[in-house]
Amino acid sequence: MSETPGLVDSHHHVWDLRQRPQPWLDAPGHEPLRRTFGTDDLRAAAVRTIAGRRLHRAVVVQCVTSVPETRELLALADEDPLIGAVVGWADLTSAAIGDVLERLGAGPGGRYLKAVRHTVQDEPDPYWLQRPDVERGLRAVQDRGLGYDVLVRAHQLPQAIRLAQRFPALPLVLDHAGKPPLARRDLAEWERAVRTLARSPQVRCKVSGLVTEADREKWSVDDIRPVWDVLLAAFGPDRLMFGSDWPVCVLAGGWERWAATVEELLDGCAAHETAAVLTDTATGFYHLKEETPCS
Repeated sequence: MSETPGLVDSHHHVWDLRQRPQPWLDAPGHEPLRRTFGTDDLRAAAVRTIAGRRLHRAVVVQCVTSVPETRELLALADEDPLIGAVVGWADLTSAAIGDVLERLGAGPGGRYLKAVRHTVQDEPDPYWLQRPDVERGLRAVQDRGLGYDVLVRAHQLPQAIRLAQRFPALPLVLDHAGKPPLARRDLAEWERAVRTLARSPQVRCKVSGLVTEADREKWSVDDIRPVWDVLLAAFGPDRLMFGSDWPVCVLAGGWERWAATVEELLDGCAAHETAAVLTDTATGFYHLKEETPCS
């Protein structure tokens, strides 16, 4: 092990627009993201340390609902030592999902597939995660020893709560803290739901994606702190993990500003609590191997 503890980024993205379109980038306000982003760009951006820890392992997360994209991310993980795990996509509603997951696991870089995600935030059905075909798919995910990244908006958190209650053996992580409505400064309903979700012990939570839910131009640490305080009280540091949401965070200040914010939020935490948020929780959830840190 390295003498200097490393930093794990539990949530970032890459895409190559020459290889695969990203239709979500067509939305207004996404202009700074309309180019190719790779792991070398992440290395260049992640210069600032957090509590003395420098980025040495990262979890790359799917962007589009595409099995070929997942194959590409797995192949990337097989080539780039910075990538320690992949959160991929497979159609949870398909009766063939088990076979799909097994083929992904057997292909190039398949050992890096640690979790699956679907963009539930875009599904209008308030019971999408409870659909029988989706639950069948989630059982296939669970049976293959994978976790599930829960991507929902604040008003969809009841789905996540029901999911956690119905699948107590499925490792879950809440992406972007359930997207609290920071810009509206109305956190009461989100807080109630998050505290309820946190009662399910198999659930972890990513401290990520918050700056793009706030006022992207005017946000400050004081805007983020109420969310942090709720997460820390509800989950405890041993169930929280740092994520940059890079390069999406570029829309609201980028890696350096978010890293400085997280370091300020961690001020006052004990060393083992800081280690949990910055390294240990993600390492455990995604089964990251202890390897030589990557620069």
